[in-house]
Amino acid sequence: MKPFPATAVLGCGVIGASWAALFLASGRQVAAYDPHPHAEAQTRAYIDRAWESLRALGVAEGEVAAGNLRFCKRPAEAVEGAGFVQESVPERLDVKHELYRAIEPCLPAGGIVASSASGLTLGALQQGWQNPARLVLGHPFNPPHLIPLVEVMGNAATDAGAVREAMAFYRSLGKITIELRREVPGHVANRLQAALWREAIHLAREGVASLEDIDKAVWAGPGLRWAAFGPSLLFHLGAGEGGMEEFCRRYAASFNGWWDDLGAPRLDAETAALLQNGVAEMNRSVPVAELAQRRDALIEAILQATAATRRRS
Repeated sequence: MKPFPATAVLGCGVIGASWAALFLASGRQVAAYDPHPHAEAQTRAYIDRAWESLRALGVAEGEVAAGNLRFCKRPAEAVEGAGFVQESVPERLDVKHELYRAIEPCLPAGGIVASSASGLTLGALQQGWQNPARLVLGHPFNPPHLIPLVEVMGNAATDAGAVREAMAFYRSLGKITIELRREVPGHVANRLQAALWREAIHLAREGVASLEDIDKAVWAGPGLRWAAFGPSLLFHLGAGEGGMEEFCRRYAASFNGWWDDLGAPRLDAETAALLQNGVAEMNRSVPVAELAQRRDALIEAILQATAATRRRS
């Protein structure tokens, strides 16, 4: 039996709607809440668009089970009977804390609330609860119905089994989970991409290359390798049979020199203008929705191409 057949999604922006699509594709019931007056129509439209990709990946079968999704007028109503609640409301502590106060009295025994928070820490989120034992961090990568990664975290105030149960739930959806052992702002993956983006901005500001060419240097170069393995394992392969020991011996001076020369730009007005102009040159006025469709199609193709190999490994 699938863990947590009844779920809830609180907040139905891009992240929440994507979670709802994935939960529905897994055959689960979804109760949703979002105060926006057009939230239901927008969420159902998002799910319809996502469903084609989910079917192509073998995650969903048939048509959207529209009857398995119901919208609720109050968050407390949405969580009643839901074993797993994915919270994806705006990244503001006051908004999240207000929501937690509304749902805590109505959570079923043994229910888990997972926050999609990308920048807020678990400790800060817990301050909105009388008893945060069943709250975990469940941070996805956008869009959650396609990108496998979910970062999961609990701490001393979390029930011993909550993280384990949350990770089992996500894995039942086909997700790849990692467990954070210590609280840091931005978790793991966001910090990694922030470090890369900082250097990309530095290179653009210094006139080393255009923003478009810097982006190309990522997706046409190391980005392809990163879709296979992470950087440490890839560098382990980079020196042949000598592995990481030989790689460090051979390239220590190079990396130390590069690290010493890395930039530290800030997202000030000047940098923002540089980025806006660079992106405008790249997308040639292509609408955001169309770019998102292209992104999703490429991600889908990569997942399909690598699925068989990963199953054999």
